[in-house]
Amino acid sequence: MQLITWNVQWCRGCDGRVDPSRIVRVCREMADFDVLCLQEVAVNYSALDGSAGEDQVTAISGVMPAYTPVYGSGLDVLASDGRRRYFGNVILSRYPIKRAFRHLLPWPYDPAHTGMQRVALETVLDAPGALRVITTHLEYYSALQRAAQVERLRELHAEASLRAGRSNDSDASDSRGPFAWQPRPPTMVMVGDFNFPPEDPSHARIQAPFPATVPALRDAWEIAHPGGARDPTLGVHDKVQWPGDAYASDFIFVTEDLADRVESVAVNGKTQASDHQPMLLRLRDA
Repeated sequence: MQLITWNVQWCRGCDGRVDPSRIVRVCREMADFDVLCLQEVAVNYSALDGSAGEDQVTAISGVMPAYTPVYGSGLDVLASDGRRRYFGNVILSRYPIKRAFRHLLPWPYDPAHTGMQRVALETVLDAPGALRVITTHLEYYSALQRAAQVERLRELHAEASLRAGRSNDSDASDSRGPFAWQPRPPTMVMVGDFNFPPEDPSHARIQAPFPATVPALRDAWEIAHPGGARDPTLGVHDKVQWPGDAYASDFIFVTEDLADRVESVAVNGKTQASDHQPMLLRLRDA
């Protein structure tokens, strides 16, 4: 399995041009990917720099007919022109998406920083074999909000693992309608822009031990590059927004049962199609 994750900054490149099709082209140049996880995907948001208010979910999925798109928006607001505006994350999968969940993450009041509502988009894929894929984008300005969001991500993982121990195929029968049990396997890949550097305590917190019935989470980069330097994913090319040193704020976490299947993790350090750099995860077949 090949998975790409990328904060695409509403498809705006370092040249200031908003181009959803360019995002797809860059990803296809990286790999014949099976799953694409994108953060900061906008719909009808003409207020964003360079945007004409395009429906970026439709624009991206329209040139990827072999993939199923699922969108999760943290923002859903009525604009002055009467249209609704959305801003969030999208997962496009060549594997069947058996179910999807959209989790609004905590947004506790912080008098120092307004922040914005964040979302974790969760899908259950038949990859083959059940696999959860979560993509998220955590708060940048407020450490209080970001810490709360990290805790919620841990809770969601623990909750799914507990539910997995109860379910069976008959529970999810279509004949039960919306009350059918919705299995969520413990095996998971969680990706996105976490808005903290590797040395931040939140990076260690995500990987902190769980109860014995919940598989631990591990940083896939550290599995693929033990002891090696980490390639930066933010501020590599866009020195207008990010004049300081480039660093890694995008991560791929996998459950410990996937650790032996991590073949490689790579960062595309060349593209300037966003202010972030995309990451590619390759998993060996089970």
